[in-house]
Amino acid sequence: MHILLATGIFPPEIGGPATYVRDLAMELTARGDEVTVVTYGSTHGFDKAEGYWIVHVGKQGGPLGRWLRFREALITHGSGADYLCAFSSISAGIPVLMSGLKRPKKILRLGGDFFWERYTDAGGMMTLREWYASRFGFWRMLNSLCMGRILRGFDSLVYSTEFQRDIHQNAYKKLPLSSVEQNIRPASTYAEHTPRVPFRLLFMGRFVRFKNIASLIDAVALLPDVRLTIIGDGPVRQELNKKVEKEGLESRISFRGSVSGNEKRKAFDDHDLLVLPSLTEISPNVALEARAACLPVLLTEETGLAQMPDIYQKKLRRPAEIAAEIREIIKKYPQPKVLADSYTYQKISNALFPPRS
Repeated sequence: MHILLATGIFPPEIGGPATYVRDLAMELTARGDEVTVVTYGSTHGFDKAEGYWIVHVGKQGGPLGRWLRFREALITHGSGADYLCAFSSISAGIPVLMSGLKRPKKILRLGGDFFWERYTDAGGMMTLREWYASRFGFWRMLNSLCMGRILRGFDSLVYSTEFQRDIHQNAYKKLPLSSVEQNIRPASTYAEHTPRVPFRLLFMGRFVRFKNIASLIDAVALLPDVRLTIIGDGPVRQELNKKVEKEGLESRISFRGSVSGNEKRKAFDDHDLLVLPSLTEISPNVALEARAACLPVLLTEETGLAQMPDIYQKKLRRPAEIAAEIREIIKKYPQPKVLADSYTYQKISNALFPPRS
């Protein structure tokens, strides 16, 4: 069976979709399927890694030029595919629809919301649910005009949470059949976490505005007995660095580049609490990875992630709210519990692309 995976980002770029598509491609290849990944890169070209082909489409030029190049790559490499799965509605989804491919069953896997993220990039502070309930604003109107048409252009929609699926079903009419396949939940490996003095906080993820990292920095300013490590990269990195310097927090807040594998596990082991105070987190992979390492997580209540042991879903919009919840966790620091089960890429691959009997 030939499966084409279309994604806006792919390693070495960071982000949930990049990791997700890479590991899914490896699982499908191990299952015996022929896999081709089409993604953006600095230049045109293709190479082979871990047994599957990676086709790179140059990112130069404006959106239309990139979409047209991506479309051509999809036509060249996907006309005979059995399944074509896009992992973003805009960067990959639009070229899929432009390609006009008939044979592959077209699937859109959703785990983010492009137009809401652009709204937050411009300084907006509404959660995803609040934003969909609103009627006005440039990005909201553009979303209303475009997103329904994009979603209806696919044969099926696959969401990572019921949270986002329900928002879309309330907002758009006549959508294709949809299902929910949660993100990977690794098997737990127990690690004892004795709270340190000073208490060590961790943020890990993309440095973008909806992650609300600036409010987390302000919360640390209210907590003299804690330290914060911020791991990742993104467009607001310089802005965050300047904020830490301006508030004189360099001795208590440090930045590190993106980590993976053993480095990521060590980061979980070296800290006492992962804090994700985003305006909305639809299904944060890093929270699931932290819990698999038995690290407690403080997460925004605006999330589609199911309740799990030692994931505290709280209102974390403002610095004072974040600081108050951190104080409560320090006061009654938990003995982390091992997750009862896991959700693997094998389960996901079989659900998305049923193997032939």
